[in-house]
Amino acid sequence: MTRWVKNPNPKQTRNKPATKIDMIALARDVREFPDAYQAERARRLGVSEKGIGHALRRMNISYKKNTAASQSGRRQTAHLPGDD
Repeated sequence: MTRWVKNPNPKQTRNKPATKIDMIALARDVREFPDAYQAERARRLGVSEKGIGHALRRMNISYKKNTAASQSGRRQTAHLPGDD
């Protein structure tokens, strides 16, 4: 008999930890190379890029784009009256 017949409710959580990515090594890599791409981290740790992305999300590490452009300067933003 198939599992879904016994329990038709979908599972909401996964009770399995990450097995291939060493989270301590990933944290060390993030500290040593803060500007590295996920592909570079994946090559250094020997795992997939997608796995690195999921592991960084589990560690609540995210990178935001810089609002100031490097060479052309920041584009001016128009502020209309009443937009506070």
